[in-house]
Amino acid sequence: MRIWTLCLLLLITAMAPAAFAADKDTLVVAVSSDIHTLDPGVSSDNYDWRQIYPCYDRLVKYKVKDGVGLTEVEPMAAESWAVSADGLKWTFKIRKGITFDDGSPLNAEAVRYSFDRTIAIGKGPADNLTAIASMAVVDDYTLEITLKNPYGPFLQTLATDGASIINPKVADRAVNDDKAQAFLAENVDGSGPFKIVEWTRGQRCVLEAKPNYWGDKPKLKKVIIRFMTESADRRMALEQGDVDIAENILIDQIPALEKNTNVVVKRFPSQMVEYVYVNCQNEKLKNPAVRQALSYAVDYQGIIDHVLQGNGVQMRGPIPDGMWGHRKDVFQYTKDVAKAKELLKAAGAENLELTLIYSERRATWEQIALVMQANLAEIGVKLNLELMANPTLRDKIDKGDFELCLGAWSPDFADPYMFMNFWFDSAKAGLPGNRSFYKNDKVDELVRKAEVSSVVEERKKLYGEAQDIIMQDAPYIFLYQIQTIVPLRANVQGYVFNPMLESMYNFEAISKK
Repeated sequence: MRIWTLCLLLLITAMAPAAFAADKDTLVVAVSSDIHTLDPGVSSDNYDWRQIYPCYDRLVKYKVKDGVGLTEVEPMAAESWAVSADGLKWTFKIRKGITFDDGSPLNAEAVRYSFDRTIAIGKGPADNLTAIASMAVVDDYTLEITLKNPYGPFLQTLATDGASIINPKVADRAVNDDKAQAFLAENVDGSGPFKIVEWTRGQRCVLEAKPNYWGDKPKLKKVIIRFMTESADRRMALEQGDVDIAENILIDQIPALEKNTNVVVKRFPSQMVEYVYVNCQNEKLKNPAVRQALSYAVDYQGIIDHVLQGNGVQMRGPIPDGMWGHRKDVFQYTKDVAKAKELLKAAGAENLELTLIYSERRATWEQIALVMQANLAEIGVKLNLELMANPTLRDKIDKGDFELCLGAWSPDFADPYMFMNFWFDSAKAGLPGNRSFYKNDKVDELVRKAEVSSVVEERKKLYGEAQDIIMQDAPYIFLYQIQTIVPLRANVQGYVFNPMLESMYNFEAISKK
């Protein structure tokens, strides 16, 4: 009897994923990497935001038109706003009737508390709120924000992760004045359309829809995020109907999915780029000539043609094509083995040995790492490869404990600030964005001037000048701008891709027929 019971339990467990996917009220998404933290005041990772965004409201959200995500914003928790003629004072009217799970109201004080908390923690998300000089609660549902200087993309920054509105009562969870970071790393306390009811590390995260959400009610009752490190496993689960959406499938596995009549493969032009952080503070890599040699060693087109199967384009400068500030005439590295060897010899860096770290986050990274290993061998550089869990890799990045690291980046809002200031301002070293620990006083001056200007043409000129310096300093190996591919079951309805929210989903509007 006991043996039969055990067998039955094992059978039920084995069938559970398929059963969930077959349930029209439950969406199952297969992803490659676990969550790092659930704290919106700490996380700088889209893979965390996938779970964070649905659990919180923000003052504004990105617009959707004709099933397409846009870069402009519209009201969310703020029903309206006004800005002074000098662009410094913003007054927000907060929508009444929004409550947190414990029944307390989302009001002006909750917004003030949340922004203050993010700024005080001072990690990556705070960078989107650095324009704020002060905040004043005018009345229960009116918040006045004064900026340090006019800042063009300010409204868009309020749609980002760091602007998530947290229940102020979370302060009671603080331990040793950590501003409840320990609690919010593993829990959520927001007013969004979903809440997290389970997070089993390495296995899954479960989001449950709130039936009393103030806005449009979610069409789903539950979302299950399954952490599956192998692309082949995610693909098979999608084909078999065990999951509804599969992220980050290897390019060479896509044609087989396209032949499956139960699967739809969607492609979207993306602002996401992939590149290599070159640690400029590392003794081996301090010399710009060494960094230039590495950029000359890489077979960019070979990676695009053979690893991406043509689904990408080589980056020309740090600002992606399609965003204002992109320069089609800026210097671009191409593979030049002789030039790379010449630079290494002049720098006295022959017989160089380096380590490239990468995670399972992107299905293509292992192949790219192997291509780079072969490319660098051609110029006499021994490249060791080290695969590690994404949370471990991110900790190393933040501490500067690496030599080379594969990375990906997508903007939170449609402004070159997301690339130029985050990647190159020396004040943002580590996870906030400057992951190469690059420092150039002139570049700091240029990008900071561009940040505080509200004149687009002036900002273009400043960013353009900075790009010329950056390309010579080679603090990153700029690989490619990608095309996003999303395979999903044919019965999934309402999915919207937003180029500002890579690897995230509009769960509240998705349904299954």
